[in-house]
Amino acid sequence: MVFKGAYTGLKWISGLAIGLLISLSVMAQPAAYTVQNAHSHNDYEQQRPFRAAFEQEFGSIEADVFFVNDDLPVAHNARDIRPERNLKQLYLDPIRQLIRENNGTIYKDPGKKLLLLIDCKTEGKATLDAIIKQLEHYPEITGNKTVRIVITGNQPDKDSLAAYPGFIWFDGDLAYHYKPENLEKVALFSANFRQYSSWNGSGQADAASTKALEAAIRHAHEAGKPIRFWGAPDNTVAWTYFKKLGTDYINTDKIPELARFLREGAR
Repeated sequence: MVFKGAYTGLKWISGLAIGLLISLSVMAQPAAYTVQNAHSHNDYEQQRPFRAAFEQEFGSIEADVFFVNDDLPVAHNARDIRPERNLKQLYLDPIRQLIRENNGTIYKDPGKKLLLLIDCKTEGKATLDAIIKQLEHYPEITGNKTVRIVITGNQPDKDSLAAYPGFIWFDGDLAYHYKPENLEKVALFSANFRQYSSWNGSGQADAASTKALEAAIRHAHEAGKPIRFWGAPDNTVAWTYFKKLGTDYINTDKIPELARFLREGAR
């Protein structure tokens, strides 16, 4: 991990040295935005779950799960649960098949990677235990360097993250002070845009919003982690703004539109 060495011996390193180490490990704004910087929010609500975002080569895809009757159905609300729509069928099976087809990587280009964010809607520890149990049947995924399983939503105690298997990662909380060994298990930070801004994506964002969002991004980058904002405006004006700010993953429900925007911007 980017920040691993920076945390060794923090108790005796001087404040000046700590500052230097942090400054050297700060994750800078992406040099060039591509579809790998796109996050498919509530992906299971798309007409073609997983496939629509995968075919655009998104770098991050999100699925909400419930732990019900020893299964992991995928849905936004409990009332929407349908037995045939579960984590295995919609995500794990297709990912495993693609890894097999692509000679061990999720995308044909081995340099491209995928975060699968699993948003636990039921009690964190029990749901995660069920996810781990299911993932144990997918060694192609758990041992793959081009796929990361990231737990978000309801999580176990934040001081217990280091105890989980190496194939499990976590979505970070900017307000929490992680111990070094637990911070290493954080794959990215996700933050509620509305905690920093009321901007609706029309016209120019106000200075106060920009200042607050820049501080959040800086906080994540000083920990050596990427960041995304959820609950954010989802249009070309907002996407342009997030690129300017240096947001690592751009959140969207508009898969083809964001993909086109990012590809055109890369030309």
